[in-house]
Amino acid sequence: MSIFRKRAAPAEAQANSIVVEGARKATGGRARNRVVMTMAVFFGIYATIGGRLVYLGMLDPEESGGPESRVTASRPDIVDRNGEVLATDIKTASLFAEPRRIVDADEVIEKLSTVLPDIEVEQTYHKLKSGAGFVWLKRQLTPRQQNDIMQLGLPGIGFRTEKRRFYPGGATASHILGLTNIDNKGIAGIEKYIDDQGLADLQASGLAIAKDLKPFKLSMDIRVQHIVHDEITQAMERYHAIAAGAVVLNVKTGEVLAMASVPDYDPNNPYNAHEKDRLNRMSAGLYEMGSTFKSFTTAMALDSGKVTLDSTFDASRPIRIGNQTINDFHGKGRVLTVPEVFIYSSNIGSAKEADVVGIEGHREFLHRLGILDRMDTELPEVARPTEPKVWKKVHSITVAFGHGVSTTPLQTAVGCAALMNGGYLIEPTFLKRGEEEAMATAKKVIEDQTSADMRYLYALNAEKGSGKNARVPGYRVGGKTGTAEKVVNGRYSSSVRFNAFVASFPMDDPQYIVLSIIDEPKPEKPGMGATAGSNAAPIVANIIRRAGALLGVKPEFGHESGATVVSYQ
Repeated sequence: MSIFRKRAAPAEAQANSIVVEGARKATGGRARNRVVMTMAVFFGIYATIGGRLVYLGMLDPEESGGPESRVTASRPDIVDRNGEVLATDIKTASLFAEPRRIVDADEVIEKLSTVLPDIEVEQTYHKLKSGAGFVWLKRQLTPRQQNDIMQLGLPGIGFRTEKRRFYPGGATASHILGLTNIDNKGIAGIEKYIDDQGLADLQASGLAIAKDLKPFKLSMDIRVQHIVHDEITQAMERYHAIAAGAVVLNVKTGEVLAMASVPDYDPNNPYNAHEKDRLNRMSAGLYEMGSTFKSFTTAMALDSGKVTLDSTFDASRPIRIGNQTINDFHGKGRVLTVPEVFIYSSNIGSAKEADVVGIEGHREFLHRLGILDRMDTELPEVARPTEPKVWKKVHSITVAFGHGVSTTPLQTAVGCAALMNGGYLIEPTFLKRGEEEAMATAKKVIEDQTSADMRYLYALNAEKGSGKNARVPGYRVGGKTGTAEKVVNGRYSSSVRFNAFVASFPMDDPQYIVLSIIDEPKPEKPGMGATAGSNAAPIVANIIRRAGALLGVKPEFGHESGATVVSYQ
């Protein structure tokens, strides 16, 4: 047995070694397979990721890449002349969806409707089922809306921080400031002007960075603006009118300190901004300005050298020309001096003043004062005045008292400023500027003596004429009324009026023009009048009374005096 065992041992060992070697080969093979399989899995994963990246890189990011990486373009603050903020950027959240991640579009819409009841269901459903990578659902949410939607926990729904414009004063200066669209681009008013000056290019290039944008300073004084807006809003209601407006203009710099027109809109919620009755009537509305035009007619006659304050005109009989008869509203039926023509607002006398100058001279004078040319200023909303293509004598006669041509109230104020400031036409501006800068581009349009005579006539009209209701103790106000009949069904209607009053103060050294308009006013109370002296003039008086001190005009009580002829001889 022992011999057998000793001989068998080598065979057994050999067998055992074969078994071990076989086991080693089997185990090693399985290990190699596992490594190969693992490597294949990893290669597959990375290949998938790489392929996806290449695919996404080739897609249009606007269609499927999610929100743009850039933040909504910044805009500079707009401030008034004293640095008060009129418009600024604020951050807001906008809601977007990634339709490819939306599981149940109906459920998403149902839940969103609990927070956004005005959401357009059908349109939103199509967006969510589009399969796109990114779609907007609602821009510019309130913080509460954002929080409520977050609480819904909807997959595939997210928020993007954007910038939107905020106007602290609401509607107070809406027609000057204008507004922006959903992408924070200026589309009206000074906001559009800023874009046109280069901001749009900066935004497009990604260089409109908030910290690098300096505040944009206007000529406006928000305190005076508030007063003007408040007064015309009250007047529109008090006189049952369809519209009203006013402007305060510096006669020596051309700066617009305040300008408003109602009805207007709130730029923070401009849902009705495009309604036709909410246009800026002061610069974009065209009107026959009525007897305020007699300021230009009288100035023209005086500046021609053919008429002086001592000249007279026979206003005892109506003027008949063609099928028209020119009468006076409250005729005196006698010969009138130039001051009487002005304070009695004689149509006959004004027509004869124009006749002295002649048709071509009349037209040239109005163009010289910019009354019949498109105004050059920062606001985009500026209308082009209208006039007859060919002037005939009948046109000159009717234009003499404000019928037959249409211009903007702001242009009328600018023209009257030239009559008050020594004869210099200064284009209006909504940007802050000094007197020296303004005079660098000013044009001399009338003689010094003509301007002095017109200051006398304005003061006289407030003392003895139709401007009595515009007087404000201490502020030495002068001015001219304008009651224009409106055209209804192709004919002038004596019961439908457009009224205006243009004033200057203080008359010993005019600093400001204040012009008010009121469209289709009715008597404040039964039995009361509805002419410019009873509604447009009080608007001006209230503005001057409240804003005079803010404008830097020191009232002088107890030193009121009558109008005095000023001579430069």
